Amino acid sequence: MEAVGDARPRIELAGADDLLTCWAIRRQVFVEGQGVPEAIDRDGLDGACTHFLAHWNQRPVGTARLRPLPGEAKAERVAVVEAVRGLGVGRLLMEALETHAARTGFPRLVLHAQESAIDFYTRLGYEAEGERFLEADILHLAMAKRLHPRRGR
Repeated sequence: MEAVGDARPRIELAGADDLLTCWAIRRQVFVEGQGVPEAIDRDGLDGACTHFLAHWNQRPVGTARLRPLPGEAKAERVAVVEAVRGLGVGRLLMEALETHAARTGFPRLVLHAQESAIDFYTRLGYEAEGERFLEADILHLAMAKRLHPRRGR
């Protein structure tokens, strides 16, 4: 996919009708691309999450979900299709999650970063919490970022 047309990706809250598209992106990135078992990706928690979908040139190119936890929110299933990686889609998805979490009243956002994405999250202001661990046979690191309250929508 060429990065032409739309000047930048459009990030939106995904509705119930968009969940199949989110799952398709996650399947492509995690199941097919990284060998994560589908049962791990489809963990039964999607109904408790707010989902985000990135479009570029009218095509879905990324997704992420935000799961509320006691006292914080967790960014999960952040996935960008290979054709547009490195072009800012992941950053825009994370900004959308952060904004939504802050507006919803969460003081911080946590995540489990794959080892290959630790630098990406560090550049976004996330800090390591603890030691690396295996999740779905991939090294991860727990990370967190304090959010600043935001008003409006």
